Amino acid sequence: MKVNNVYSASAQMGGVIRFRCNLTDMDGVTEDVEYAANPNDPHGFSPLLIKWLEEHPDFPVAPYVPPSPPTDEEKRALMTNLSARAFRLGLLAGGKSPSMVTAAIEAMPNGPEREAALIEWEYATEFRRTHPLIATVGAVLGLTATDIDAMWTAALEI
Repeated sequence: MKVNNVYSASAQMGGVIRFRCNLTDMDGVTEDVEYAANPNDPHGFSPLLIKWLEEHPDFPVAPYVPPSPPTDEEKRALMTNLSARAFRLGLLAGGKSPSMVTAAIEAMPNGPEREAALIEWEYATEFRRTHPLIATVGAVLGLTATDIDAMWTAALEI
């Protein structure tokens, strides 16, 4: 086993270092790989890569950067879809009736968007939090995105 070349190294959580490198394994196969070397792991390429890094103290190791917390939009994209039943009961629990949603859609200007919204409302078997209809109708009903998130989360318990 041999370290042929190291292209980059970056620190990870727990002291692990992720290498982009060229290695030759014990079968003589040489290839470019990404390898996560743990300094506490005495097996595989970890000891060889850690030793290589010690022998090349000037080689730059990118610092660990913890992941950013998800944005509100990313959180919404991960929300579980609601069944039509849970969605409608969630509306009721939040003080909004299904007839209010129908009225909001019917108040939209005539055209394909209104027709598509009516079809979604009447025939969807489940609702996705990030579907544009949710924000549109929510705004007409005076709900903020945070209000909708809270109602959505509560409806998941129904």
